[in-house]
Amino acid sequence: MVRSLRSMVRVGERAQRALASAAMLDDVVAHQLPLLAALPEESRRRSADYLAELVMLAQSYRHYARGWITKRELDRRGRTAVTRLDQLRRSRPLPVQLTEQD
Repeated sequence: MVRSLRSMVRVGERAQRALASAAMLDDVVAHQLPLLAALPEESRRRSADYLAELVMLAQSYRHYARGWITKRELDRRGRTAVTRLDQLRRSRPLPVQLTEQD
C-alpha cells in the first residue's frame, strides 16, 4: 500500500502557483487587518467577515497544493468564496445621500 511520492505530495508547477496565490491572499489579509481597529463596529464586523473568507480561500489553495483536495474542489470553494464575498458586499447599508436641504 505504498503510494508514490507524486501522489502524496503535489510539488509541481500547479502546486507552486497555488501556494503563491495563498501567499498573496495572506498578504492582503495581513495588510488590511490592522485597519479594522479604526472602523466603526458594524463596518469592522463586515470587514472581518470579508477577510475571513479570504483566509479560508487561502487555506483551500494550500490544501490543493498538498494534494488534499482536487482542482474541481478548489474551483468549487473559489466560487463559493466569490458568492459569499458578493453577498457581503451587497448586504452593506447604502450610503446616506446629503442634499443642500440637509
